[in-house]
Amino acid sequence: MRLVSPHQQVGQPILQAKGVTKRFGGFTALDSVDFTVAPGERVGLIGPNGSGKSTCVNCLTGALTPEEGTITFQGQDITKLAAWQRARMGLVRSFQIPRPFNKLSLMENVQVPLRFALAEAPPEGSANRAMEILASIGLDSKADWSPKDLSQVELRKLELGRALAASPRLLIADESMAGLSDSEVDEIVELLERLNADGIAIILIEHIMRAVMRFSQRIVVLVAGKKIADGNPHEVMRHEDVERAYLGQ
Repeated sequence: MRLVSPHQQVGQPILQAKGVTKRFGGFTALDSVDFTVAPGERVGLIGPNGSGKSTCVNCLTGALTPEEGTITFQGQDITKLAAWQRARMGLVRSFQIPRPFNKLSLMENVQVPLRFALAEAPPEGSANRAMEILASIGLDSKADWSPKDLSQVELRKLELGRALAASPRLLIADESMAGLSDSEVDEIVELLERLNADGIAIILIEHIMRAVMRFSQRIVVLVAGKKIADGNPHEVMRHEDVERAYLGQ
């Protein structure tokens, strides 16, 4: 079953994966998965534990190389490019568990990936940009703080800020809300909405369904390494295959 979103029909996708297959020994973690994201689109990627979400993201971002299939980003074949090369092109991810440099300030934490992504930028330029990023995530007043002094939701914002340092065209937000309270989840959703309003396409990987439904224009569902649905969030969540495999109904 495939539900088609109208967003897929407008212009060329910024990201397009065709027939992506990844095996680990005799186990097929991804089985001929097609996946597209349009410029500026908000896509939710969901599925039960072990469905292949992490493997999919790792193939898209270069941590893993698929045995079959192709991945293009902004029209360029990136299937065999290293992760750092993809990041410099603007295909960027955040991680579920933030691991900031606790001996550095928040500004310095943002400057590390910023100087990597924009190697030509002078130190003073990176400092100015780092403050802009901290302001965009609401942490500019704590620029001199250590990450050890942040709350959980602030750590998640810092993780997103470090990803923003690469000036992403497409941001993959991996479980940015896990373990947060309802109000904190709303804060992260609002932050992602603001980033999207600035023109960044976003793939949201999340188990908190109210956040996924609020944020996503389109939802892709993986189960046992296969894509079983792709389309309008409300239509996807009403489909019996999704209810059975993901919601347990």
